[in-house]
Amino acid sequence: MHRARQHAESQTRERRHRLAHEAARLMAEGGIRDYHQAKLKAAGRLGIHDDASLPRNTEIEDALREYQRLFAGAGHGTQLRQRREAGLRALEFLHGFAPRLCGPVLDGTADANSPVQLQVHSDDADAVQRFLEEHRIPAESRMRRLRLDRERTLDAPVWVFSAEGLTFDVAVLPYDALRQPPLSSIDEKPMRRASAAQLRTLLAEDEIRGYLDSP
Repeated sequence: MHRARQHAESQTRERRHRLAHEAARLMAEGGIRDYHQAKLKAAGRLGIHDDASLPRNTEIEDALREYQRLFAGAGHGTQLRQRREAGLRALEFLHGFAPRLCGPVLDGTADANSPVQLQVHSDDADAVQRFLEEHRIPAESRMRRLRLDRERTLDAPVWVFSAEGLTFDVAVLPYDALRQPPLSSIDEKPMRRASAAQLRTLLAEDEIRGYLDSP
């Protein structure tokens, strides 16, 4: 009985591993942004339909990092650095709104189609729109539902615009969210974010790492 249970658990772990890596491949190659969508599509492709075998989002994120390291090579590092440097310039440009970098560009899983995601803070919902208009930056308006905690959600205005050949995605949050970031859709923990000073440190660390890793 014990051996049978061990065998079943081993099979479930193997299926989770296969699903995580297939979902990561679909995200890397197919441009899928949503972890849940990638998970279900991978399950359909592999013919695995039991809920116990579905990997957590964090498992898919780890598999995505591994995929990019193995298959994207130096090109991925170049793209990521380009987006982080552009993100730093955007943080400096939007400094009056206590901006933070977040999302795949900060987490290191960004690809050639990933926008540079920022969160800015203002209790005047129209202030960011006026700021972009004053600087003659055409932007498209969207809304995004964010989870502030386990009970509360926020429908945040989002401004999407292009600069330097990249897409920027700027969500406007109230000042209270500066102290308490929204929850990540990946692991439901407070979202990882970086200020301009923190991003400068990260870029410097990346540069040192790249120097040490070079032949």
